[in-house]
Amino acid sequence: MSFDVPPFAPTGAVSPRVPISFELYPPRTPAPVEALHETIQKLASVSPRFISVTYGAGGSVGGRSLDVLRYIREQTAVEPLAHLTCVGSTYAGASRLIREFLDAGILSFLALRGDPPLGESEPFLGDLESSAQLVQLIDRAQAERAPYQERPIPGVPGAVQVTPRRKVNIAVAAYPNGHPRSTYRNQDIDALLAKQAAGATLAITQLFFHPDDYFAFVERARRAGVTIPILPGIMPITSPARLRRVLELSGEELPAELSIALEVEPTTEGRTEIGVAQAAALVRELVDGGAPGVHLYAFNQHRTVLDVLEEAGVLDAAPPASRHVDRRPAVPTGRR
Repeated sequence: MSFDVPPFAPTGAVSPRVPISFELYPPRTPAPVEALHETIQKLASVSPRFISVTYGAGGSVGGRSLDVLRYIREQTAVEPLAHLTCVGSTYAGASRLIREFLDAGILSFLALRGDPPLGESEPFLGDLESSAQLVQLIDRAQAERAPYQERPIPGVPGAVQVTPRRKVNIAVAAYPNGHPRSTYRNQDIDALLAKQAAGATLAITQLFFHPDDYFAFVERARRAGVTIPILPGIMPITSPARLRRVLELSGEELPAELSIALEVEPTTEGRTEIGVAQAAALVRELVDGGAPGVHLYAFNQHRTVLDVLEEAGVLDAAPPASRHVDRRPAVPTGRR
């Protein structure tokens, strides 16, 4: 693993069976910051490889995203990963933002084309038209920096230690059941190949509800020449409203059994148990099938995703029994 973080879990932390990671979003107002910090600490205690932080379209919460990323970097032993989108971004604006993140010590990114703002039916793009272009821009921004870094040597005035600068890690999105705007079956594979060629080192999938969706996609991607790790993204669905929203955004087909179970259950606690059980079963099948790790969308709540991992049996040191599907590490090496 290339991340500049301790390779072992902190004292007292849980050691997961497979690499895990989480996604959070920055608070829209200052009020929830303390609660988010507590959530970050709880998530960090199970030794994830990284915690990603989303970025608002057009930079609406850009400053708050960086605040959260800084907190992760400075207050935990976890790698922070910054989301960047093409939506509403120009080359100049995106370059400035990338440099700001790099200056803050953020060296892992998720490059996304992004969704249009609410109320917009068409993509609201600047002069960045694809996530592959954004991947190239991140690489270019780092290449423009000095290829080495200097650290003072304690006790030797004026002396510095010169070390090579770490390469950035660049993740991209993958769509097991196709992007809502795809126009032909293999368009998503072609897009992933383009992102890989541009320099992407990891793919994280959009949500899906059946393990075969993931395994079939990985098989098609490998046949086409995709070699980067493909990490499954898991979203615990704990209410009918959340299910409707994610289906609207993702274009996924309605999971009938889950939908019915959530609708007939009258209590919030019961719906949470249903969502946790469904996500945990999916995680178990993915891990047993050889997925290189799991990435969970946390909705800024630690308890649900940690319950999913505990119920799935991921939060222990026992090696998983699995058939071989995709054994590449969930965290890229940084080498192209």
